[in-house]
Amino acid sequence: MTLGRLYGEWKGAVRVVLIAGFALLGGCTTYVQTQVAAFSDWSGTDATRTYAFVRSAPQQNSIEQQTYEVLAANELASHSFKQVPDASARYLVELSYSIRGDMVTVRQPVYYDPWPMYGGWYGRPYGWGAYGGWGGLDMGPAGYVDQSYPIFVHSLQIRMTERENGREVYKVTASNSGGESSLVRAMPYLIRSALADFPLGNGTVRRVKIPLDKTGGIGNEAPAATATSVKPPAPALVPGPVLVQ
Repeated sequence: MTLGRLYGEWKGAVRVVLIAGFALLGGCTTYVQTQVAAFSDWSGTDATRTYAFVRSAPQQNSIEQQTYEVLAANELASHSFKQVPDASARYLVELSYSIRGDMVTVRQPVYYDPWPMYGGWYGRPYGWGAYGGWGGLDMGPAGYVDQSYPIFVHSLQIRMTERENGREVYKVTASNSGGESSLVRAMPYLIRSALADFPLGNGTVRRVKIPLDKTGGIGNEAPAATATSVKPPAPALVPGPVLVQ
């Protein structure tokens, strides 16, 4: 194999690795990381966790909305919620969601190349530099180049109100970002992260990591949560659960 061909394949591999770093929702090959914020005035018990979904005007007759409701219902069931007809539900559950695209720019080092006929070296695992003051090779970069990649921000809000009086008792927002352009594929991670350890204490802000399985889907391990900041709850509220990494 010629040096030029070796360089070409290595440079291509580096680009694949860089892109893969943004391809998953959480920017990691083993888990998806989601930012979660919750506001709570929850006082319900397992016996009163009956609910029905409520839809906004644009969500009426929406197959997409129905798909997300099924995902949310499965997760709510794991927290002792039971879906019932609207008239007999204690709580109404609203889902709001969105996706927006952006570009992220990553600055990459460019190193000195003693063989310019083969092009510049990026990352330089085999590159050479000028001789440094210590008599060895100076491994510092010769410069930097900016490379841009698409990134998508996925967001979900779950809001619970009491059906009889409209009082809001729980609102949680989950968001993550990465190279995944499909909200459908992001939604299972958003829903599971938003409802993990329900109910959270009022003013809780944290990151939730959901492991991936070998096929790229949600793993069987429980989500791991890390508190980034927790607003002290009012004296009448029960403190939120202890979060572990």
